[in-house]
Amino acid sequence: MKYVDDFRDGEIARGLAAAIAREVEPGRRYAFMEFCGGHTHAISRYGVTDLLPPAVRMIHGPGCPVCVLPIGRIDQAIQLALDEGVTVCSYGDTLRVPASEGLSMLRARARGADIRMIYSAADALALAQREPERQVVFFAIGFETTTPPTALVIRQAAKLGLKNFSVLCCHVLTPPAITAILDSPEVRDLGIVPLDGFIGPAHVSTVIGTRPYAGFAAGYRKPVVIAGFEPLDVMQAIRMLVRQVNEGRAEVENEFTRAVTAEGNLKAQALMAEVLELRSEFEWRGLGVLPNSALKIREGFAAFDAEARFGLRYRPVPDHKSCDCGAILRGVKQPLDCKLFGTVCTPETPMGSCMVSSEGACAAHYTYGRFRDIPVTVA
Repeated sequence: MKYVDDFRDGEIARGLAAAIAREVEPGRRYAFMEFCGGHTHAISRYGVTDLLPPAVRMIHGPGCPVCVLPIGRIDQAIQLALDEGVTVCSYGDTLRVPASEGLSMLRARARGADIRMIYSAADALALAQREPERQVVFFAIGFETTTPPTALVIRQAAKLGLKNFSVLCCHVLTPPAITAILDSPEVRDLGIVPLDGFIGPAHVSTVIGTRPYAGFAAGYRKPVVIAGFEPLDVMQAIRMLVRQVNEGRAEVENEFTRAVTAEGNLKAQALMAEVLELRSEFEWRGLGVLPNSALKIREGFAAFDAEARFGLRYRPVPDHKSCDCGAILRGVKQPLDCKLFGTVCTPETPMGSCMVSSEGACAAHYTYGRFRDIPVTVA
């Protein structure tokens, strides 16, 4: 574990914090968005914000795949399990996201639906192979990181000629979400969310590389630094962003050189392109309907498209009226701004998706950060 420990060294972290403080220009404010929920989790877990100078503000972005999944898509999965009698498989956190009528996939399971937690797309395919009499649907979610495994199991199912396996594909794409943030009225027109740059996602970038972010640097004049998930990775990325802002540069830089290249994983990209294609539009929680921001199964693999096989129709469903998850995902609000936070909404009883996954801003702050918000009284 020495290699990981090297990226969590407290003495080095304090040295980086001092270096950032030295490079912050007097009277200047810096606001950076960590797009990925993995970075949000790391920042909260390791107390990175406590080490930063007051002039540097971190803003949570919409990069938690569970958080941005709209209620209507979860309803589709529940409908399949309750009404069609199929076995629905998905990742653990997905099962806990609140859906319509007080349900979640876990609560639907309590009503008799056959909904199972899996650890990989391959688990769902293996179940379909073991039990050919059972219709198995893999509820596939996530950004570009988890998309290649979904494409692979679809291709494998086609080669095996499986008749009882299909995929409800809800994979979404990172660059359109960043574009939506930058084009939002809060950023572009009103200035409610000041943004000087982005910490780019780590795992996503291992797949797509650094090149897709070039347009944000060139077109929007916003620097992007790809960073790993360890606390020293994040702090070094913040230092690189501060330096770019000070120098008037807007470039894509790669702090995570040990895993990310400019071109990304070409084999994974080819697999995705073979099996999947762009949806014309897709609803995101908090961001609304975004064009060309998600993937669907290509016509050549339509036999494994659960939406087509079971005639599913998408119906948008509004979030809970008192839940500020959508605004938190856009960086407009922070977890503490939501009146449900820490009261009726906790990781054990989530009212919104941001409190479900450990990568959600609300769950991360509840677990690691909320105690810092309690005023200290001296007797």
